[in-house]
Amino acid sequence: MIRGLVCLAAALPLLAADRRADDVKRIDAATTDLVEMIHAKDGGIPETLLQKSQCIGIVPAAKRAGFIVGVDYGKGIVSCRIHDTNRWSAPAFIQIEGGSFGAQIGAGETDVVFAVMHEDGMHALLKDKVELGVDVAGMAGPVGRNIQANSDVLMRAEILSWSRARGVFAGVDLKGATLHTDHDDDVAMYGPDVTHQAILDGTVATPAAAVRLHRELERYAHRPVVNKTGD
Repeated sequence: MIRGLVCLAAALPLLAADRRADDVKRIDAATTDLVEMIHAKDGGIPETLLQKSQCIGIVPAAKRAGFIVGVDYGKGIVSCRIHDTNRWSAPAFIQIEGGSFGAQIGAGETDVVFAVMHEDGMHALLKDKVELGVDVAGMAGPVGRNIQANSDVLMRAEILSWSRARGVFAGVDLKGATLHTDHDDDVAMYGPDVTHQAILDGTVATPAAAVRLHRELERYAHRPVVNKTGD
């Protein structure tokens, strides 16, 4: 028994290192997906909407669960704008499941990008579980890099979302899906005392793995900072 406990103790750091390596790969894949979907030949994600967003989430290669028809599952990241500035938080890890967002464009593996447009939606991300369409209002995001983001429908939506599968890019409705915090991956990247809120409010330092992600967010989601004091 003692030998077994020693072996387990020796294996834990290796398992944590493997999980962290997977986290790094996920951040890199998410960054690549975001840039490619912004520039999708079908029209791309409107930069005007990204500039208005509070948070941006990316789920690379979400998959259809073969044993439950119509249910999708994936692991991804989300980063939020810090205190209404152009600085972005370190990426927090999330899971998405349920719904049928992959089926909407007829494919298996599906890349998903979503933009949280209002503070209420941002606060919802701090919960352990958020049901899209119930806890937050969402809709399929419009396509076209230069679209004007001023329609009443777009202004009311708390989350806008897009997907890509087999080269097909389109807005996608995530209604019926749920977002979960991925505490295990958060801990693997940032340490045992981390919280989802501390990551998204900017308290946690950005890891080297997210430098490229931040660079692209600052490039495509940059917006003027309003001086609220009037100075």
